[in-house]
Amino acid sequence: MSTPVPTGDTKVADWLAHPVAGQVMREMLAEGGQNERSLGPVKRFSMNKLIKLSGGRFTQEMLDGMVAETERRAAGGAPAAPAVEEPAVEAPAAVESPEWVEKVTEGRFTGKTVIVTGAGSGIGRATASRVAREGGRVIALDISAERLAEMKAEHEGLDVVTVTADVTKDEDLARVLEAAGDRIDALANVAGIMDNMTPLGEVSDAVWERVFAVNVTGVMKLGRAVIPAMLAAGKGSIVNIASEAGLRGSAAGVAYTASKHAVVGLTKSTAFMYGPSGIRANAVAPGGVITNIEASFDSPLGQERVMTGMAVMPGATTADQLAASITFLLSDDGVNLNGVILPSDGGWSAV
Repeated sequence: MSTPVPTGDTKVADWLAHPVAGQVMREMLAEGGQNERSLGPVKRFSMNKLIKLSGGRFTQEMLDGMVAETERRAAGGAPAAPAVEEPAVEAPAAVESPEWVEKVTEGRFTGKTVIVTGAGSGIGRATASRVAREGGRVIALDISAERLAEMKAEHEGLDVVTVTADVTKDEDLARVLEAAGDRIDALANVAGIMDNMTPLGEVSDAVWERVFAVNVTGVMKLGRAVIPAMLAAGKGSIVNIASEAGLRGSAAGVAYTASKHAVVGLTKSTAFMYGPSGIRANAVAPGGVITNIEASFDSPLGQERVMTGMAVMPGATTADQLAASITFLLSDDGVNLNGVILPSDGGWSAV
């Protein structure tokens, strides 16, 4: 009996394992200049979920085409590709975990004003959404007015104020503070950009300066800007987004890695300096997260080394799952945490 044709509910790993669908999928990847290694972080997700998480890079039309091509080849008796055998590894059998379901804590942010950067997409959007649905007033900023409009439309009836702003520009940050008003209870510094995976000997001044402008200077400037309001209130919570690249050297190029190490230092210094004043500063260090931040490999050496380092990394997670960690630290539930760098990475930091 022939193997059933996979569907949108079938996991990426099972698509690749299918004798016909796997061949169709590998051909599609090759047309885009990729191979199945690029799917490593998302193999445990269904194809339908991959559509939602891909930000338009993988569409329903593409999936429909893959299903139709698989059915055509299977019906026509096209030869199947030989099965791809994974190298034998002595390890416990994997246990299928139930899919995580977000549980909103009603009223956790009631009466609080929370600024969230990068709120138009990815982790920032998920964080802003979680805070708003838990009763908070969200000042949502992003460089894209279009993405902010979509985010606000999705949260009609909730207290979301959008500000189109570039975190590197003082005049834009002034508008953010004006929108927030006198009370700022918390800040989530989420906005960030990736580098092009170049090592020290190949990094350009342009890449270095742009990555540091957004990932470090922007974080510093907005953090600095909210401190007076928090000092006046005698309390406040700042959560910066670091990265596994802020804890090790194998997750990205030199610019991104150095920038996220700087975020770790900025966070710890802030916690030490302002802890006695009631201000908590913590950071979340994600591993692989499916967002609209794309990594490019402009260096063969960088690509070879980073891909090797990621070979044992756990699968990528979703922005909603990261938002659960971020909002915990932002909220009063994180009352006894200050100066913490929380690796929300599925266990990558334990490798």
